Parts: sequence; C-alpha cells; structure tokens
Amino acid sequence: MDQQLNHNNNRFIKKQFPITLVCDSVNSPANIGSIFRIADSFGVEQIYFCGEDITIVSKRMQRTARSTHEIVPYQQSEEIITVIQQLIAENYTILSLEITKDSIPISECTIAPSEKIALVIGEENFGVSQEILSISKQSVHINMYGNNSSMNVATATGIALYEITKQWLVASV
Repeated sequence: MDQQLNHNNNRFIKKQFPITLVCDSVNSPANIGSIFRIADSFGVEQIYFCGEDITIVSKRMQRTARSTHEIVPYQQSEEIITVIQQLIAENYTILSLEITKDSIPISECTIAPSEKIALVIGEENFGVSQEILSISKQSVHINMYGNNSSMNVATATGIALYEITKQWLVASV
C-alpha cells in the first residue's frame, strides 16, 4: 500500500537555483504567502517585493506561507527599476511573466544552465509595468486554453518556475 510522505520523510533533494523573483507591486497577502511557499518549493534564491505601501508580513500571509517566509530571503524596495538595474549589473537575465504582443510561451524560452534568471511577476490587476517590460530581455507567458486570458499571479509563478527549473535539471543530466 502506498503511504503518504510528510516533511520529515519525503524523498526530495534540497537544491537551490540561480533564480530571483521580482514582484512588481504584488500586494495581496494570500498571493505573497503563496509566492513564499512556491519560491521555497522551487529553490529560489531570493525574492524582491517592489512597490509602494506593500505589507509583506501579515497574519493572512503567515498562514498561507506556512513559515517559508522565514526560510526564503527577501527584500523590499519601493523602486523596482533600481532593483532591476542592480540585477542587470549582476548579470541576471530579466524575464517578465506577462502576455504581450511579443511574448513567447515559457516552455519555449531557452535558458542556459549557467544563466542567472530574474523572473518579474506583476501586480494582480495590472501585471508587469510597461517600464519593466521595455527593459526585460524577454516576456514569457503560459499558454492557456480556456476563455480567460490570465491566471492568479502565484499560480502562474509556480508554473513558470516549474518550466525554468525543469530546463536546468534536464540540462544537468
């Protein structure tokens, strides 16, 4: 009989990837908590929460994050452009998770095994700002097959991180 595993007896190997998440005005406590959990699950090295009046730590966020906000390093900055310029100076490739005229499916985005990625995710209602889209190396999107043209930011982040880490894992075999 198959037995469900828990935190103490799972079979996953801890691994960290050269991925930084940059949140462009993401401010929903539930989404912030989910982003922490997803970042921990996919071995993200750090998260930047950018924008004005963003409250990172709240009771709702803590319930959703399930203590991952204590594990995943994060920083807060009002100015996203400063964060992006710093990451570019540190040789990160800037990818924006946004459906645009020129975006490509995340599954078709080629990432070199040595490449450091800064994945920019956008605010729940307005997405990634035009200013950041214009300096990103590439906009990537998730193909969708229903009527809706967008999905929850945390859900989309999980799918994108799965695709990015899958490429590195396949390349390292």
